[in-house]
This record gives sequence, structure tokens and C-alpha cells, in this order.
Amino acid sequence: MEEQREALRKIITTLAVKNEEIQSFIYSLKQMLLNVEANSAKVQEDLEAEFQSLFSLLEELKEGMLMKIKQDRASRTYELQNQLAACTRALESSEELLETANQTLQAMDSEDFPQAAKQIKDGVTMAPAFRLSLKAKVSDNMSHLMVDFAQERQMLQALKFLPVPSAPVIDLAESLVADNCVTLVWRMPDEDSKIDHYVLEYRRTNFEGPPRLKEDQPWMVIEGIRQTEYTLTGLKFDMKYMNFRVKACNKAVAGEFSEPVTLETLAFMFRLDASTSHQNLRVDDLSVEWDAMGGKVQDIKAREKDGKGRTASPVNSPARGTPSPKRMPSGRGGRDRFTAESYTVLGDTLIDGGEHYWEVRYEPDSKAFGVGVAYRSLGRFEQLGKTAASWCLHVNNWLQVSFTAKHANKVKVLDTPVPDCLGVHCDFHQGLLSFYNARTKQVLHTFKTKFTQPLLPAFTVWCGSFQVTTGLQVPSSVRCLQKRGSATSSSNTSLT
Repeated sequence: MEEQREALRKIITTLAVKNEEIQSFIYSLKQMLLNVEANSAKVQEDLEAEFQSLFSLLEELKEGMLMKIKQDRASRTYELQNQLAACTRALESSEELLETANQTLQAMDSEDFPQAAKQIKDGVTMAPAFRLSLKAKVSDNMSHLMVDFAQERQMLQALKFLPVPSAPVIDLAESLVADNCVTLVWRMPDEDSKIDHYVLEYRRTNFEGPPRLKEDQPWMVIEGIRQTEYTLTGLKFDMKYMNFRVKACNKAVAGEFSEPVTLETLAFMFRLDASTSHQNLRVDDLSVEWDAMGGKVQDIKAREKDGKGRTASPVNSPARGTPSPKRMPSGRGGRDRFTAESYTVLGDTLIDGGEHYWEVRYEPDSKAFGVGVAYRSLGRFEQLGKTAASWCLHVNNWLQVSFTAKHANKVKVLDTPVPDCLGVHCDFHQGLLSFYNARTKQVLHTFKTKFTQPLLPAFTVWCGSFQVTTGLQVPSSVRCLQKRGSATSSSNTSLT
């Protein structure tokens, strides 16, 4: 009996769920019926407005053409009436002269005949009839004002509802990824003069191939594109790939999206590993600030933990011991933080091949600042550039200003202004570490060596601060300089 009850409950539950589905579907159908009414009324209203606009345009054209005919008729009428009046006056004058001449001929014995004959001769010579042009000044042909609407009539008869645009085709061969920009090029499979604009959507992803249905990253939308290409600039490539799709829109409707494509967006992305940083460095993701009280606060915390201190204020104490959530497993896990006068912090991502680029902006008021790379074996007491395990550029604003390249405790003074933003380019396999003015891409110095271990980005700062920008591709200008050999022109063989 209990089994039958349980089976009946399941049947009832299934039926109730199905009832809810049917009710939801009924509601959806009713809503669609309302939408059909509303949308059909809207498109009908739009159609009437378009035809009214067309009628208004035709009426305007008609009024203009009628005005042109009336003006031409008035001008011709004026000219012809003036010419007709002149001819009528000339004819009347000639008829008077003829009558006078006939009367003079009939009076043959008159003594006044010679004088009268002379007057008639003079009158004929000056008669208006001999100064008239017996050719009409204007034509009565008005055919040049005729119109033929045969072609327009065919166009009007061919009017149809706007078709749905075809899906564009993205041209991967013409598209380009370079300098943290993406230029996407597409074409239409069929010529369509009705297209008004295009809509581009893109999103970042770590998966190559077609976009996945379940993707955490939302689509970013760019509307109103008039051309068949678009360039996204100033991107930060914090993921390996980027998905793209495009659709065409006319005045009324949008077409289907193109087949989505995935472009590779290689760039070096890392975070600063707070677990390696000196206690006097406050690390916040990619920003670092030197804090003179940092070490003391840590000591107070340590004593408090051991029961030797009373209180400690957490306000000025960032969680330096907390590793970056994006730190790679190949990072320097478990090592002691830098100490003594090695005010250093490392990146959390190893460099064991390929080319990589990042930029660093430091506060000009910093007393000392260094940027470079180091092996994982760099000791906790060792300063950047003073061992064989690290290479760097160093700025010193303490006592005297100096700008130097350092490696293995060997120094080369750089005779160039110190830029406020430095670019670092590391080609692991070629053994090249180059430093640039990040704004002008001028080469500041290049180390040539053979890296025997994986590298980590390394930074040092004393009485100052700096900020790192990652997710950057190797700039095209840097690649060109390296290909031409210019990137090694400032190398110093004593710093290898």
C-alpha cells in the first residue's frame, strides 16, 4: 500500500510540474499574441509614415517642377508678346505710309508732289518694318520640361519589406593582433545596399576554438560601426584569447551573428608576489609603496602573537604574507621574504621561454628604484643587480642622481635622461634583456647573456613607490629594433 501511495505521489508531482509548464507556456503564448498585435500595429504605423514621407517628397518635387514650368511659360509669353506688339506697331506704320504714297501718286499735277515724294521716301527708309527680326525670339517647344518616371515607377513597383541582412564573414587573414590592439575585418557574402551599420561583440577567454556556451566573461558590445572593419585599442590582455562576432543591421532588423572566431592575444601577465616582499614594502596587486613603519608593525604583530606585546594597529599593516590569488604554482612558494636593505619584491609568474614585455612607472621622488629580472635563487639579503642572479636598471636620487645598469655587482652609468616610465623586454631564448623609454621606445640598455634558470620580474624601491603594467604584448617597434640589431647597440660586454 505504501509503495502505491509513493508511486501516486510521484505521478501527482510529475503532473503538477507538467501543469506548471503548460500554464507558463499558455502565459507565454498570450504574451506573444499581445506582442504580435503591438508589433504589427507598430510596423503598420511605420509603413504609413514611410509612404506619407514618400508622398510628401513627391508632392514637393511636383510643386518644384510645376513652378519651373510656370516660370518658363511666363518668360516665353513675355518675350513673344513684346515681339508681337513691336510687329503690330511696325505693320500699322507701314500701312499708313502705303496709304500716303498712293494718295501722292494720284495727285500727279500737284506742285507739292516732289516734296511729298521726298517725305515718303524718307519715311520708308526709317520705317520700323525694316528694323524688325522676323524670327521668334523664343521657341514654343516645351519638351525639355517633360519627365519620364518609367525607371522610378519600376523602383516603386519593386518596393518590398526590408530583408534580413546576411551574416557577415570575418576575414582572419586580414585581421590583426598587435600592440595591445585588435583590428577585425569582415565582409558581406552578398552585396546589400540597405545595411545601415554593424554591431561587434567580443569577450576575453582562456579557451581556444569556438566560444563556449557557459563562459564567465560577458560579451562587450560596440554598436554603430559604419565600415567593415574596426580596431579595438588600449586593450589589456589578461587572458590568452578573445572571441569575436559581428552582425549587420538595416533600418528595421538585425541579421544573424557571423560565425564567431577566436584570436590569440599573447601577452605577459603576472602579479606581484607579496609573500616575497620586504616588510617595508606595501604591495597591492601591481602597486608598491615603501613604508618606513612596515617592519616595525610586523615586529609588533610577531611579539603580540608570542604574548610579548599588548596591542597592534592593523590599519597600516597590509596582508603582506597573503600570496596573490593568481600566483602560479611554479612561483617561489615557501621562501622567506626579502630583508635587511634588500627592499625587493618579485613577480609571481616564471619566465622560462619566449618573449615578454611589461612597463613600470615609478614616482620621480623615490630615493632609489630598480627594475629587472632575477633567478629564483636570489637570496633574501641580496640586492637587485649586485649578484650574478639578477639584472636591473637602477635609479638613485639620494645625495647624487645616477642612472645605471647593474649585474653581478658591476655597474655601467647610462648617459641618458631617466624616463618616468620604463619598458622591460625579455627574450629568454635569445638571452636578451632590454630596457626602453616606454613612451618613445628608445633603447636605454640591453644585457646579452645566456639564462640558465627560469626568471622572475624583480623590483626594488626605497623611500618611494611604483606601479607595474602587465598584460602587454611586445610592441612592434621593439620587435623591429631587435630585428635590426639596434636593441643590442648599448650592450656592455662587462655586464653579461
